[in-house]
Amino acid sequence: MTPKPERPDRPDRRTSVRRPDALAVRVDRELVRTTYHSSRYVVAELVAPPAPPTTDGRQRPAATLAFVLDRSGSMAGRKIELAREAVRQAIERLGARDRFSLVVYDDHIDVVMPTTLATPEARREALDRLGRIDARGSTDLGSGWLRGAEQVAERLDREGVNRVLLLTDGLANVGMTDPDELIHHAAQLRERGIATSTFGLGNDFNEALLQGMASAGGGSFRYIERAEQIPDHLAGEVGEALEVTAQDAALEVTTPDGLRVDTLTPRPLETHGNRTLVRLGDLVSDQLVRVILRIGFPMGEPGREIGALIAVTDRDGAFGAEPATVTWRYADNPTNDRQPRDREVDRVVARTYADRALSDVVALNRQGRYDEARRLLLGVARRIRQYAGHDAVLVGIVEELERAADHWSVMQSEFSRKAMYAQRSYSMNLREASGAAMRRPPSPRS
Repeated sequence: MTPKPERPDRPDRRTSVRRPDALAVRVDRELVRTTYHSSRYVVAELVAPPAPPTTDGRQRPAATLAFVLDRSGSMAGRKIELAREAVRQAIERLGARDRFSLVVYDDHIDVVMPTTLATPEARREALDRLGRIDARGSTDLGSGWLRGAEQVAERLDREGVNRVLLLTDGLANVGMTDPDELIHHAAQLRERGIATSTFGLGNDFNEALLQGMASAGGGSFRYIERAEQIPDHLAGEVGEALEVTAQDAALEVTTPDGLRVDTLTPRPLETHGNRTLVRLGDLVSDQLVRVILRIGFPMGEPGREIGALIAVTDRDGAFGAEPATVTWRYADNPTNDRQPRDREVDRVVARTYADRALSDVVALNRQGRYDEARRLLLGVARRIRQYAGHDAVLVGIVEELERAADHWSVMQSEFSRKAMYAQRSYSMNLREASGAAMRRPPSPRS
């Protein structure tokens, strides 16, 4: 079962500086139709709080991390050796206030190192024990991951960063194997303060499962193409965990009755009456985040105005972003047809629809459903072409989809599928090509 750590009352919210530049909102069109259920798009872009300067005496939040490593038979040889090296590099980045644990799994689960402070002695002992681990057996991913979560739960730090880092090169084929169940558990853990980040190595893991667990779990997903990249990816993720400045962040949308709020961005969405939350997870210093909302409107009388309030929240009130209000006005069809469009919003929305389609064709191609993959891509291309006009960016997206329709209408290698899925995942989640968080560039020096 999912661990259920007791979570004490949250600390007082931090005193935060209001940052009017932390949240920016744009809409594709400002008019909606009186006699039709219109849909309009909102692009919300936000910047996570910067890390405080080291000169102000404040310490970063302590981290409690569980490293959960696949040691099934497919990890034998170079993979398991590099996984050991990755853990060594990762725990070397931890400070004296941080804690870590090591769990390995195949069809049996072993806690190699229970949660402990990252002292030099503990690091040496952990690496010595890890050095005795060999690859073997099947892949009980669910039990290994939950055992790591239990280790974090035992030392849950309500003011710190609590995260499981799960590395696998295979499919969950023993124990809990249902993807929906695993993703549900990831969401439950996030609610209790434990995030999940996932790393898929090679060509045999389930990319949709690992992406889903990371999204629901408030962490990130990374694709490791070659074993030699394991240390860089794991160390990079630990580095980000040590730079978290906003925990359990969310975009909160408050609307009047009758409006429907959905998101194109692959983030968990929750609706509570007139409030909709798009869960963003833990954000690192100066991280850039983009959320695309699709708003559905009821019919209304001409001239009536209707709006939404958009705000950013996080567990401890670190954001301090000014909320934004967006307003639409009802108008007749001819007036709607003549209204201008925000081309920047059109481009972002089109790119996201294209990315979603290119992600979906991976599974279709794997299943041999080539005609369906082709129809999907061409259908999205047609819809974008309807409003592309002569815009070079939009036309380029259409042409990309049309080329991809030919490419994915025949069998592709598993490497090509994994690479495509990862690229589109990073694009939709506004992450670098390496999987690292995209950040606001530093201000130029005066």
